[in-house]
Amino acid sequence: MATVLESVIVPRCSSSRSTSSPSIISSISTLKTRSIPQFNGLKIQLQSSNHTFMSSFTSRNTRRGCRIVCEAQDTTATEVPSVTDQTWESLVLKADLPVLVEFWAPWCGPCRMMHPVIGELSKLYAGKLNCYKLDTDESPNTASQYGIRSIPTVMIFKNGEKKDAVIGAVPKTTLITSIDKFV
Repeated sequence: MATVLESVIVPRCSSSRSTSSPSIISSISTLKTRSIPQFNGLKIQLQSSNHTFMSSFTSRNTRRGCRIVCEAQDTTATEVPSVTDQTWESLVLKADLPVLVEFWAPWCGPCRMMHPVIGELSKLYAGKLNCYKLDTDESPNTASQYGIRSIPTVMIFKNGEKKDAVIGAVPKTTLITSIDKFV
């Protein structure tokens, strides 16, 4: 999934600079000193378009259009395993340990924000709590059975029973408070 954040027009001149267009020369020197900012967790890709000539300047001056495309990278250190309608009973309801399940969908931005948090919790509570994620688009029966109407929703199960639910993208501390009641 990629989103175009901004279109950028970068003026270019030939190596012999003309004195008839000082505004182009000053903007070029300014542009040369700028760099594209770095974003952790984002991949930046420059895409060049065809050269076009500006009618108000000489044919030696060209303008190049670029798009900056940023794609989110999967930065989750711990990959949380998935649970489906078919594996729900064995992984969640019959589990010996308490189970945390994140109900999510791939198109949900707040859900994607929660993935790293759930991954951290999985590491933090290793051996005390099993963590899973359930894609509500791929496993609608289980989501419907538990009345999931908003995502992300995090539910905690113990001894096969739903014990708690947290709806929405919440801070890690909120989830820790909820988990600590059942671990």
